[in-house]
Amino acid sequence: MSNSVATRTDGLVHPALFYGDEEEYLAGTVPFVQAGLEADEPVLVAVPKDNLDRIRAALGSDAARVQLHDMSVAGRNPGRILPGVLLAFATAHPDKRVRIIGEPIWAGRTATEYPACAQHEALINAAFASRPATILCPYDTGRLDQSWLDDARRTHPILQMGTVVRQSPHYADPIVVAAGFNLPLQDPPAHATTIAIDLVALATIRRVVTAEAVAAGLSPERVSDLTLAVNELATNTVKHTAAGGTLAVWTDPTRLICQFRDTGHITNPLAGRIPPPPQQPGSRGLVLVNQLCDLVRVHTLPGATTIRVHMHR
Repeated sequence: MSNSVATRTDGLVHPALFYGDEEEYLAGTVPFVQAGLEADEPVLVAVPKDNLDRIRAALGSDAARVQLHDMSVAGRNPGRILPGVLLAFATAHPDKRVRIIGEPIWAGRTATEYPACAQHEALINAAFASRPATILCPYDTGRLDQSWLDDARRTHPILQMGTVVRQSPHYADPIVVAAGFNLPLQDPPAHATTIAIDLVALATIRRVVTAEAVAAGLSPERVSDLTLAVNELATNTVKHTAAGGTLAVWTDPTRLICQFRDTGHITNPLAGRIPPPPQQPGSRGLVLVNQLCDLVRVHTLPGATTIRVHMHR
């Protein structure tokens, strides 16, 4: 990064690093980490395992001074990256500027996951608007879809290619960009199990989802996680809508999927991605669901919200 970017002390710096091979990746990431260590900044690296191993090896003994996470695990659900990784790290260092490498979009990401990834990248700019942080996001130009690279230019105020660092001419309002990925979800398949959601159905919902999760081969811990997430969403439907809603449950070859539909409307684009203050009652349901599930997709409009949660089998 240029000195003017790397030494900024106020507010967010959020560049996208475009790289074409391993050499370019390490040339963009390792000096970034080393500059943070020299400035006595807490440093977090959350990238997929292969790239994490490359950075760890290149850092040598300095790797022990960096918090390292496999993003394919910590950020498997894009909706948990902000609350569970980035903001958790920043909150743990309240009096310092933090320096983070976050790679939430890699070649193994699916088209189903991607809208939540793009929303995450846009919403970093809102979530960290008043926080002193530098968050570098690598993008593989040789393996990612061109439209995903174009989106990176809209979600990052700064672009880095090799030694060139410049303002992105395509950067746009993060709330507007995130709203563009508030996309309709396809109807459940005909074989899905469907249950009406109301107060008396909550016990049945828990029982059915637990049975479906066991049948899908989920481990006991993941069965418990899914049942808790589903109970949270069903309870929210009962509490916050007059007409109740519906739950559909089905499996495909790789996932168990639970979809909620009700008449609510989620108006806060950061809902589920920002932990509420400790003194604020409630408002933790969607944050909890993001932490428990492998993917959460939301489509919300006035009078109609669909939430779809996925667990890999």
